[in-house]
Formats: sequence, C-alpha cells, structure tokens
Amino acid sequence: MPHAPGFGQPLDTADQAAAMQVARWRTMSAAEKAALVASMYRATVALADAGIAARYPEASGRERFLRRAILHLGRDLAVRAYPDAARLTP
Repeated sequence: MPHAPGFGQPLDTADQAAAMQVARWRTMSAAEKAALVASMYRATVALADAGIAARYPEASGRERFLRRAILHLGRDLAVRAYPDAARLTP
C-alpha cells in the first residue's frame, strides 16, 4: 500500500533498500523481531550511558544512573522515583 511521500520511510534510505528492509521484517518471526528490538534498546542505552560518561566524567555510578533515569523518564518522574535525582543540575 503506497504512503504519502516520506511517511514511515527514512529520508536517507533509497526506495529499493527501504522496500527490501520492510520485506525482511515481514518474514521475521515474532521472536526475531523481539530480539531485534531488544538489541536496539540495549544499543540506545549504551549510547546514552557513553554520552553521560563523556559529559560527566567525574560522576559516580549512582549519579550516572540518576542522569540516565532523568534522560529516559523525564525529570519530574525520575525525581518522584529517585528523590536524590533532584540534587542534579543539567
């Protein structure tokens, strides 16, 4: 089914490559898709952790954890879940 131009398709991917990718996703089992999503999530967390470590090289493990919580949950929810996060400034 055709979509509006650019709808759901990366702007940096050729049409043929995007079609091949979607075709591959359609052949994947639910377990394969879940494994792919889990892998992408782990990579995203690793990148976030690397960014936090680069910006706050002297931070303790707890501070890095709290900064990741703020990043992922938003400041308000992170502070409600982890009250010591309130002491951190951007």
